[in-house]
Amino acid sequence: MGGTTIHGSRRTFLRAGALGLAGAFGGAPASWAARELSLLTAVNYAPASDAKLDELGKRFAKLAGVTVRIDHVQSVQMPAKLSAELMSRSGHDVMSLEMHYPWLFQPGLADVSDLCQNLARQHGEWYPFLREHALVKGQWLGVPYLFGSFPGSHRIDLFEKVGEKAPDSWEDLLRAGRKLKKLGHPVGFAISQTTDSVTTLYSILWCYGAKDVAEDGKTIAINSRATEAAIDYVQTLYADAMEPAVLSWDNASNNQWLNSGKGSWIHNPISHYVVAKQNKMPVAEQTGFHPSPAGPAGRHTVGVPRSLGIWKFSKNVEVAREFLRWFFEPAQYHEWILSGDNYNHPCWRDMENHPVWDIDPKYKPLKSIVQYSHLYGWPAPPDERIQLVTNSYIIPNMFARAVTNEAKPKDAILWAETEIKRMVRGG
Repeated sequence: MGGTTIHGSRRTFLRAGALGLAGAFGGAPASWAARELSLLTAVNYAPASDAKLDELGKRFAKLAGVTVRIDHVQSVQMPAKLSAELMSRSGHDVMSLEMHYPWLFQPGLADVSDLCQNLARQHGEWYPFLREHALVKGQWLGVPYLFGSFPGSHRIDLFEKVGEKAPDSWEDLLRAGRKLKKLGHPVGFAISQTTDSVTTLYSILWCYGAKDVAEDGKTIAINSRATEAAIDYVQTLYADAMEPAVLSWDNASNNQWLNSGKGSWIHNPISHYVVAKQNKMPVAEQTGFHPSPAGPAGRHTVGVPRSLGIWKFSKNVEVAREFLRWFFEPAQYHEWILSGDNYNHPCWRDMENHPVWDIDPKYKPLKSIVQYSHLYGWPAPPDERIQLVTNSYIIPNMFARAVTNEAKPKDAILWAETEIKRMVRGG
């Protein structure tokens, strides 16, 4: 995943005068000419979005008279990369921050509150989980630029073959899944050390009324009958409607499995469908989407926000801030949002009727998902400790212990309780 190096001419910037700084300083400061602005971002599962980001980087380079380098790494590598940069106080200037990363890397992040407040004035207020993600102790430490949703993705033809509609509830999925597995097309989601697994299993926990940490952010609440009910459900679904391969899936596995024709249902963003359409795979026509399933305690799922933050020890803070200001101008931002075929959902209420939602009629169910989306750890308030629980994969490991019969459900819960206490209370 090498970087994209981009050179630009300062004269172009002065002619264009497109940046805010052009008005303030009469053009880009001469000192910028030797600068390299570097961005580190997690690979986007809609590949055209990464290509568009590189293209926008080239455009900014020409306008600002700087060199721009964009490095794309796998999302699983991001925590280690960001930790190393924070410890060494060197690395990239602008970084993509996911979930609770603004909290986890708070000591090194620059305050971008003015940018966020200005965007809120233009577009209306941020969705609650996006505020919780990037507004850290009164300071915005990242500018949210997308969120991803987790709808259910199903094979329309296979569900019809067994007399089932798209599942509205987890129980509907179990009933359909039993028939589909007998047909040779099981349902599936990761029960493994991967973030997709954390997302789906949190969704199930919440739908059954369970939580790992209470609203006060202190009380460890995983040891409950609601958690037992969620584990019982997943055990049954795993035994009756899934395959053991899910225990070793990574974030790409379910996409590949559904697109291969073997799988009948997954819980995932739409990236698999974007790829299937681009590659003209027959499975694309038979893929449908529906809201994340509901349970006895209602409908809940994870919204996955990403924001762009700036290291405060960067030597290019001014240039980085100007890049963010420019990127979020409607012309550039809309172009980038549209590049992802609705994999990247826009971040403000005034974009609930953005053209990106109408790219494909199949995307209609995605619009409502924001209403019941939460960050990992909900209903506890966001903080860095929740990200440590995530990075340790405690929730997937608890479920994996139970479904493989390595531990009885109550023992798996006790193990998880001990681990979560260690993260949240520091021992």
